[in-house]
Amino acid sequence: MKLSPVTLLPSMDCDMSGKSGIYGLTVIGLIAFLTLVDLFATQAILPALADAYQVTPAAMGVAVNASTFGMAIAGLLVALFSRHLNRRKWVVLSLLALSMPTFLLAFAPNLPVFALLRVLQGLCMSAAFSLTLAYLAEQSGPKEIAAALAAYVTGNVASNLFGRLMSATIADHLGLASNFYIFAGLNLLGAAIAYQALTRTQPMPAMSEAKRSATAILRGHLLNPPLLATFLLGFLILFAFIGTFTYVNFVLVKPPFSVHQMQLGLVYFVFVPSMLTTPLAGFAVARFGTRLSCFGGLAVAMSGLPLLLTSTLNLVLVGLCLVGAGTFFSQAIATGFVGRAATSDRGAAGGLYLASYFLGGLAGSFILGQLFGALGWIACVVGIGFSVAVGMMLASKMALARE
Repeated sequence: MKLSPVTLLPSMDCDMSGKSGIYGLTVIGLIAFLTLVDLFATQAILPALADAYQVTPAAMGVAVNASTFGMAIAGLLVALFSRHLNRRKWVVLSLLALSMPTFLLAFAPNLPVFALLRVLQGLCMSAAFSLTLAYLAEQSGPKEIAAALAAYVTGNVASNLFGRLMSATIADHLGLASNFYIFAGLNLLGAAIAYQALTRTQPMPAMSEAKRSATAILRGHLLNPPLLATFLLGFLILFAFIGTFTYVNFVLVKPPFSVHQMQLGLVYFVFVPSMLTTPLAGFAVARFGTRLSCFGGLAVAMSGLPLLLTSTLNLVLVGLCLVGAGTFFSQAIATGFVGRAATSDRGAAGGLYLASYFLGGLAGSFILGQLFGALGWIACVVGIGFSVAVGMMLASKMALARE
C-alpha cells in the first residue's frame, strides 16, 4: 500500500475512519506510549522505592517527579530552537538517549542520584514529545490535527495505565532493578518505531518566520491571550494530575485499604475509561467548541475529587476514573488548541505549552506533597480542587476569533 506524503496521517482527502487513517492514528499512539511510558510508571512503585531509599513519601514523590523538571527545561529548549531541528532525527536520538538514564536508575545509590537520572529522563522524553507534537501540528491538515493530537494523548493515557501496571508487576516479581532494565528496552523499541514511521515523510517546509529571533517568537506567543490561557491551563492540569496520582498511592497502601504492591498496579485500570474518552476530544471540539469541551472535561475531574476522601475502595476508584478521564480529555483539547492558536512557529508554541505543563507537574509534586505530609490527604485534595477550579475559569478564555 502506498503511504500518503504524511506517513503518520491520512491525506487530507482520506477519510479519517479509513484503514490508512486508523493505521496512522495507531502508530501515533504507539510512539506516544513508548515516549512517555517512563514518566508515570514509576509512581506505581513509589511506596517500594520510599522503603528502599528509607525516605518520606514527599521526598520520594519529588524525586520521582523530578522528571517533570527535565521535561520543562527541554520544552523551553525546543521552544527556542525547534525551527532548526530535524523532527525525525531528534525524536529518534532522544528516545535512544532516554534508554541510558532509565537503565542507570537500577544502580542509583541514593536519592539525589535517582532524582538526577529522572531529570535526564525528562529531558529526553520532553524533547521527543515536543518535537513529535510539532511534527503532527505542522504535517496535519486542519481536519486531521485534532484527531492526530488526541491519538497522541491517548497513547499517553495508555502509557499511564500499562506502564504503571507493568512497573508494579515487574517490581513485585523480579525486583526494582529489573523494572528499569525492561523499561530501557521499551525506550529502544520506541526509537526503532519512530525511525521507521517518520522516515518516509516529506522534508519540513521552510518557515517564513525563520528570520525572526527566538525571543521575538516566544514573546509573540506569550502576548497571544488564548495561548497564554492555555499555557496556564496546562500547568494546572498536570498540577492536579500529579497531586492525585502520586500521593493516592500512599493512601491506598495504608488502612483502611491496605492495598498490596501488585494490587496497586491493578488500581490503575482506572485509566481504561480515559483511553475510551480521550480520542473523542477532537469530535467534542468540532461539535461543542473548545471552551465548552475543555470546561466539561475539568468539571468531570472536579466531580471525582470528593470520592477520593471516602473510606470505600470502590468509590475511591470511581473518583480516580473521573479525575483521570477529565484531566486527559482536557489535556488533549488544550494540546490541539495550541497548534491552532499559534500564529507563528508551532514548534515554539508547543514547547512553551509543554514547559508550562511539566512545570505544573513539578509544582504539584512539591506543593501538594508538603500539604500531604503536613496536613494529610484531605488538604492535598482541597489543593487539587483549587487548581481544577482555576483551570475551569481559564478554559473560558480558550477560543479563537472564528470560533
